[in-house]
This record gives sequence, C-alpha cells and structure tokens, in this order.
Amino acid sequence: MKFFPKELKFFDQFELSAQNLLKGAKEFLNLLENYQAQGLNERIETLRVIEHEGDIITHETIEKLNTTFLTPIDREDIHALISKLDDVLDFIESSAVRMQMFKITCPTEQSIKLTVVLYKAVEQVVEAISRLRNIKQPESIIHHCIEINRLENEGDIIQRTAIADLFECCINPIEIIKWKEIYENIETAIDKCEDVANVIEGIVLKNA
Repeated sequence: MKFFPKELKFFDQFELSAQNLLKGAKEFLNLLENYQAQGLNERIETLRVIEHEGDIITHETIEKLNTTFLTPIDREDIHALISKLDDVLDFIESSAVRMQMFKITCPTEQSIKLTVVLYKAVEQVVEAISRLRNIKQPESIIHHCIEINRLENEGDIIQRTAIADLFECCINPIEIIKWKEIYENIETAIDKCEDVANVIEGIVLKNA
C-alpha cells in the first residue's frame, strides 16, 4: 500500500496552462489578422486577462509543488515546465502591447506570418502536454517536440527575412526600430515554445 500516493493533478495544471496559452495565441493571431487600431485597447485588455490567468495557474502549480510530498515527475521538471509555459504567454502579451505602445496602424505581412508560426507551435505544445499522462508512449510526445523545433527554425527564417526587408525598404528609422522589436518579441515567444519542448523531451527521457 502506498501511504503517500503521487499527486497527479500536476498534469491537470499543465493542461490548464497549455489551453490558456493556446487561447492567448489565438487571440493575438486574430488581433493581427483582423486588425483595428481603434479597438486595440479592448483587445489588449483581453490578452492581459488571459496572461493574468496564466500567472494564477503558474502560482497555484508552484504552491502545490511546495506542499506535495511525492510528485509524478521530478520537482524541478514540474517547476521548469509550468514556468516555460508562462514565459510563452508573457512574450505574446508583450508583442501585442508593443503594437499598442508604438501606435501601429496596420500589421505587416511578415508579422502575421510569424504569428501563424507561433500559433502552430503553441498547438504542438498543447498536443505534447496532453500526452504527458501517457509518458510510457514517448514516440507520440517526441513527435510534437520535433515539430516545435521545426517551426522554431521556420520562425527564425521569417524573422531574418522581415528584418532584412525593413533595412532595405523602410526609409523611416523609427519604423525600423518599432518593427524590429515587434518581430523579435514574436520570435522570442516561438523560442520559448522550443524551451517548453526541450523540457518535455527531458521529462520523457527520464521517465519513459
């Protein structure tokens, strides 16, 4: 008999965080694809609410970690995974806020392309997280991690091309600075998805 059963609710927390992240990525993509500068403040506020919900999930998970005797996976992996998920959402919100701060009147084609890649990467994160409960079937989990890595490479290419186009075609240095920062924030969100994938791969290697 196990006097201290392992607490499996951490998987619920991971899935809650991943679904909330997907909600934020979808909201940001929709913001760019249906951009309206006049209604931007309300839509940024919606993203702020989603980001705050992510903070609450992260805090609750870490609090539970501090009061749980036996965990289903290593404690440092639980902390790393929930924190990395939160990082992705932080950079999504940060990207949207910069659209507001810089008074962007219309998104560029490259910013939308980059955000599509971000959304696809987040979808893969959700799929990988949803399979962590079945960690003894590692192939299905690793498949999604590999796809996240591929999407990160795709995002790198789009970002480099977008910044090169800025310096070649844009004559306003202020606009160059604005868009370079926005591109970098979106690409960092994609990079953070890869960080999530790396943590998941480590968990699988330890436990499969």
